[in-house]
Amino acid sequence: MTANHPRYTTEEIQKRVDNYIGQFKEGYFSPLSLMARLSEETGELAREVNHYYGEKPKKTTEEENTVEEELGDIMFVLTCFANSLDIDLSAAFERSIGKIETRDKDRWTQK
Repeated sequence: MTANHPRYTTEEIQKRVDNYIGQFKEGYFSPLSLMARLSEETGELAREVNHYYGEKPKKTTEEENTVEEELGDIMFVLTCFANSLDIDLSAAFERSIGKIETRDKDRWTQK
C-alpha cells in the first residue's frame, strides 16, 4: 500500500460513490448491467495479471494499465452494485469472513 493515498472505510467508499452517481439523472445501472460491467473489469484485471506475471507480453500499442488500477475499477463497480441493491459492504464482508474463518480454520498450514 502506498502511504500517500488516503484510506477509506467501506462506509466512506460507498458514500463517495453514491455522491458521485447521485449527480446524474441516470443513477445506477441495473443489476444485470452492473454484473456485465463487473465481468468486463475482471477480464481487464486478468489481462493485466497475464501481462505482468504470465507469458503474454503487452503489445507496444497497448495502453499502460496496472493491476492496481484494475482493482480500483473493480472496487468502483462492486460498490455501485452494492449501493444499487442497498447492501452494506462492511456487513457483507463480515458475514463472508466469519464463514471463511470458521470453515477453513484447519484447512491451511498455520505459520
